[in-house]
Amino acid sequence: MPNPITAGRRHYEDLSNGERIALGPRKVTKRDIVAFATEFDPFPFHLDEKAARQSLLGGLAASGWQTGALSLRMLVDEFLSKVASMGGLGFTDLKWKKPVMKNDTISGTATITALRRSQTHPEMGILTLALDMRNQKGQQVMTLNLANLVEVRDPTAPILEDAHEEPAQ
Repeated sequence: MPNPITAGRRHYEDLSNGERIALGPRKVTKRDIVAFATEFDPFPFHLDEKAARQSLLGGLAASGWQTGALSLRMLVDEFLSKVASMGGLGFTDLKWKKPVMKNDTISGTATITALRRSQTHPEMGILTLALDMRNQKGQQVMTLNLANLVEVRDPTAPILEDAHEEPAQ
């Protein structure tokens, strides 16, 4: 029986390897940085401009976790809220390449790098996305690979090696 909650969303069958999703932009202000750091990452270089100038970062910088959270928010806004997402499986290869500084604007892309059907749960597909986040100067600030479960529209369809191959005749 079709899921009424996800009926109008894109399903596993609607996705393609290589598809790119534009994310952002989002300006990161001093207020944003301090508010996040106060609650979740209270290091001086995230809270105090003077201390931040004297740090390795050279100025007030967002927590890497804030960069990740903002990136996930952009991914939800632009893609995951339009897909029959069943939840995340985790991430790999997280790299903070350059700090996001006060008043930087971040944006990026998410690229579908893999699609496969679950062997044990035919109603689920596994989507892998590569995120590439950059600042307003085009400098890479963060990368990561994210795995997400996506609902399959027709769980009775055969599981193919490649999600977009036709069955052998």
